[in-house]
Amino acid sequence: MEPKKSDLLQGTLDLLVLKTLAAGPLHGYAIAQRILIASKETLDVQQGSLYPALHRLERKRLVEAEWRESENGRMAKFYTLTKLGRTQLEAELDQWKLYAQSIRWVLEA
Repeated sequence: MEPKKSDLLQGTLDLLVLKTLAAGPLHGYAIAQRILIASKETLDVQQGSLYPALHRLERKRLVEAEWRESENGRMAKFYTLTKLGRTQLEAELDQWKLYAQSIRWVLEA
């Protein structure tokens, strides 16, 4: 059975964005593309979900944004993980690992 593109579990988009930005600053389209590629094309983050998540993370001071020229010469808003964002990412990764293991235990029971 071929994997299908699926909706993200509620609450996981922020974690995926933080993890993606841990590698360095990116604009929104690049964030969505990295998530799509890293998920072997199963997680297709739409603009209608991504940009509200980026704004939410910005309000929480987990990311900061600045306008810069993109690789195609256009101005784009680049997002960078803050120190607080890195701390949040580590905490959320620990929570996710425990959650995933708990699901695995139930599925294997």
